[in-house]
Formats: sequence, structure tokens, C-alpha cells
Amino acid sequence: MEWTTIESDPGVFTELIAQIGVKGVQVEELWSLDQLKELSPVFGLIFLFKWRKEAGKRQTTPGGAQGVFFARQVITNACATQAILSILLNCPGLDLGTELSNFREFVADFDPNMKGLAISNSDLIRTVHNSFARPEPLVPEEDKDEEKGGEAYHFISYVPIGGKLYELDGLQEGPIELCECTTSDWLDRVGPHIAERMERYAASEIRFNLMALVGNRVELYGSRLAAVAARREELAAAVAAAAASVRVKVGLQVQLLETETEVANLQEALAAEEAKHRAWHDENVRRRHNYVPFLFHLLKLMAARGELGPLLERAR
Repeated sequence: MEWTTIESDPGVFTELIAQIGVKGVQVEELWSLDQLKELSPVFGLIFLFKWRKEAGKRQTTPGGAQGVFFARQVITNACATQAILSILLNCPGLDLGTELSNFREFVADFDPNMKGLAISNSDLIRTVHNSFARPEPLVPEEDKDEEKGGEAYHFISYVPIGGKLYELDGLQEGPIELCECTTSDWLDRVGPHIAERMERYAASEIRFNLMALVGNRVELYGSRLAAVAARREELAAAVAAAAASVRVKVGLQVQLLETETEVANLQEALAAEEAKHRAWHDENVRRRHNYVPFLFHLLKLMAARGELGPLLERAR
């Protein structure tokens, strides 16, 4: 079975990750690196750009750096999913689920080429990936060939691993070590590298896309809300028990008011995040649906009623 092209969309990637079995992760599209401060924890970044052949070879770690999962890209249409896997499989604290955890263990001693082949031959990963393709019942297979005019877009990942910041590009021989970093400063250090890559292509290309793999916002807001709500109940009980001391009671009431405001803000943020996830799901359902039979029968019915001819004449 071949790999199909899927849309570069945070809703697509979030559901793809969940269906592979990974828990607690979602993808956010970024308009500015400043957004990252509001999205902690951030596990890695994905940069999409229009690919073009680079003049010279970049310095890599052939065979892969110690402790870094790196796979060569062997299938063009798997580029987006491979960039996601490059982050997921380099984050030991994530809940990858049984299937992906077993996969990481199985390929641990493979070289980058064999890892790439293992990804391309994974039934689970390929099936989930292909499930997000838009139906194309009227497009002949040969017309999908990139050699016939299609534009090639490429995904690369930026991940902090073992005190170093790496660029993981499946078209390179190995991971590219960019600089030393810590878990607290890597987002500050990655900015100049992304900016430099954008400037490299700015003269001929303005279409870039930057996304972040972050913690699931619904779960994070839900957890914070539960903790703050519990704190609110404690403060309410303390206010009721502090009748003998006006000063203490006033101080507790101020804290209670601040906590109630925080609860309201978290409830609003949680509701907005839940609405966003529902919208992502609805759009994915529409994206996968094949509307051609409906349109065919609609046109057939309009023709039978004599309504199609006048519309065609009007459109000319």
C-alpha cells in the first residue's frame, strides 16, 4: 500500500498522533515564536517549507548521534508523519502507547536507513497516516507524480536531546547538532536557527509553516482547574472559620476572590480549547468524506428537472 499526501494542519496532526496511540500531546500552529511562552510544555518544533536542493552538504553525525532517534526519509509522502515521529520518539517522558513504544524498542539498534524503512513498512503508522488523505476519485494516479509539475514541500524537526539542540531532517545523512541547550532555554536558542533558514529562502519563497508539539491543552487546563477549584474550597472554608479575626478574614477573602477569578479564566480557556478540538474533529470528518457521489446525483437530478442546462448557459 502506498503512502498518500496529507494536509499540513494542526487538527490533522493532533488526531493522527492520538490514533497512533500517543497520549497527552497536540499540535499548535505558530504565527510567532513568542507564542511558545504560552504553550509550555513544548516537546519540539516542525518547520514546513518549499524544498529546493541546497548548494553544499551540511555537517551531520553519520549513523546518528548517541541517544538520538534519527531515520532517513525513504518515502516522499511520509515526510510530515516522519517529522512528527522524530519528535515523539526522542521524548522519553511521553506516553507513546503500546504500539509506538514497541516500535521504538524494535528499531533501537537499526541504522538511519533501516529506521526509515521500518517507518515506511509499519502498517499502523501508514494506515493512520493514509486515513487523513482527501478522497481523490477523479485524479489518475499518474497525474500525482511530482515530476509533472507538483511542488515539493518538506518538513524538518527541531528537538532538544541530551543537552543539545538538533535539527532532524530525513533528507540528510544524520542529525544536525546546532548548539548546546537546556530544557529551559532551548526555545530561545532555536529562534535564530529558524530565522536563518527563513532568510535563506526569503528571496524566492514566502510560504513557511511552523508548528509545535505541545502538551494536550484540554488536559492541562482541566488539571489546573481542578487544583485551583480545590484551593478555592479550602479558602472558602478558611474564611468561614476566621470570624474572630477581621484582618485574617479580609486577607483570606482577597485570596478567595483572586482564586475565583482564576477559576473563571481557566473555565473559559478550557471551554475554548474543547471547542477547538471539536472543530478539528469536525473538519477532519469533512476532509475524509467523499462528496463526489452526492454531487453526481445532484447534477443528475438537476438535469432530469431541466435545471442544469440553463445553469450551464448562465455560467458561460
